[in-house]
Amino acid sequence: MKKISVTLCLIGLTFLGSFAQKNESREINQDSIQFDKFGKLLYTVVTQYVDKVDSEVLVEDAIVGMLKELDPHSVYIPEKELKKMNEPLEGNFEGIGIQFNILNDTLVVVSPISGGPSEEVGIASGDKIIFVGEENIAGTGLQNSDVQRLLRGKKGTLVTVQVKRNGEKDLIPFEIKRDKIPIFSIDASYMATPETGYIKVNRFARTTMSEFVQALDTLKTNGAQNLILDLRGNGGGYLTTAFRLADQFLDAGKMIVYTQGDKQPRQEYKATRIGTFEKGKLVVLIDEGSASASEIVSGAVQDWDRGMVIGRRSFGKGLVQKPFPLPDGSAIRLTTARYYTPTGRSIQRPYDEGKEKYYSELNRRFESGELMEKDSIDFPDSLTYYTPNGRVVYGGGGIMPDVFIPLDTTFNSELNRNLIRRGVYNEFVLNYLNKNRETMKEQYGSFQSFKTNFALDNDLMNEFFELAKNKKVKKDEEDYEKSKELIHTQITALFARNLYSVSAYFEVINQLNDSYLEALKVLKDDVFEEAKLNFE
Repeated sequence: MKKISVTLCLIGLTFLGSFAQKNESREINQDSIQFDKFGKLLYTVVTQYVDKVDSEVLVEDAIVGMLKELDPHSVYIPEKELKKMNEPLEGNFEGIGIQFNILNDTLVVVSPISGGPSEEVGIASGDKIIFVGEENIAGTGLQNSDVQRLLRGKKGTLVTVQVKRNGEKDLIPFEIKRDKIPIFSIDASYMATPETGYIKVNRFARTTMSEFVQALDTLKTNGAQNLILDLRGNGGGYLTTAFRLADQFLDAGKMIVYTQGDKQPRQEYKATRIGTFEKGKLVVLIDEGSASASEIVSGAVQDWDRGMVIGRRSFGKGLVQKPFPLPDGSAIRLTTARYYTPTGRSIQRPYDEGKEKYYSELNRRFESGELMEKDSIDFPDSLTYYTPNGRVVYGGGGIMPDVFIPLDTTFNSELNRNLIRRGVYNEFVLNYLNKNRETMKEQYGSFQSFKTNFALDNDLMNEFFELAKNKKVKKDEEDYEKSKELIHTQITALFARNLYSVSAYFEVINQLNDSYLEALKVLKDDVFEEAKLNFE
């Protein structure tokens, strides 16, 4: 247990000394009184309470409670969790490969890490992990450290989990083989047409720019004059990386983003002369999973009329967190400012109704019809802004695209959902390749040959549905006809990924993606000219 004198030093000397150095105003003196009040309260509880108490636990609980009242992104990080929280942006590790949040004492999958074992077995965004092995982890005071302990492990070891998925009555079991988790920023890079390159960025990490520049150089060497930048599902990362990526597209001197807070003066980030794609048509794809750094890039591109933003309204995470280390090795990530786009739009959406409602925003959007109909979003005049070329853009949180693409449910069916949740797709492809990998490589050679010539015949589909039957997925013929194109495309894409690369997977699966197809269309038509966008 920490000594009370040490605790009082942390509270009294650290806070009081910091504020005394900065300002001796009346307001700060009032704050100092509150710090002293808290210190005296803690001292009284520890020295006078009927039972023995742990001052460390009391202080940590107080910190968590205090930050909970501020905003959804100010958090306390214990020492033992600090390093692990940074790993997705810094390096790699061995485990099951998920990004997660702990919400209402439940482990929620934000997204499976691309190329990792959880994605391969069918773990999906929004899944709630209830059991790990025989251990119930929901409603048990789960901490980040518990998640690491239960789900990380040596490559090749197995872990079983049971997840609760929206719309499913029963828990869904998965067996996951741990592996080394690849943490690459670029999921895919390929030539979409002879003139158009495509790059999908999944996070803004320390290695993102070196990966991006290499990918872009290769595309330009192969003839790319236009670029589709796919930021769908990209939850953000480092501000400096977002700034450097946006800098690739904008002329020197143009504002990319600025930050400002009550205690933080306005800080501007402007483009330099290093941009390697300042000319050429540019499309940025976003959706409700695009947040923070993704919104900085798409907002800057939109505000300067540099390119076309296509998809659905982004998440709306525009708060700047700064780490503040505490003397015991722990830290807080405290919101110190807001992001603003070049036209002055605040990226952050409202959070005044509490954290739970804030994190339920995607459900609200679905229920309100926003993911299906652009007109379901009401923008008051006060949230209207104008670009230099007179185009209307909207504030109020998130980036509203120039071209709205509704969530596509055309091909979805109960059959397809069952195939996914039972892991039929991945298991079928992996089982088949275990027996036929060399034969297929010899038959098709390059990916382009595979893409042109591969077709799922009746024998393959019969084998696929035989596996589905063994895994208790019944083939409903009406559902199959509805989802046939999607089912075939997903199988083909998984063959491509396992035979060639993750880029090959996206090159196949994007053939059914409406945002991607719309991007190809606007690049071919006169949309850029009609919108007076700056690409020449």
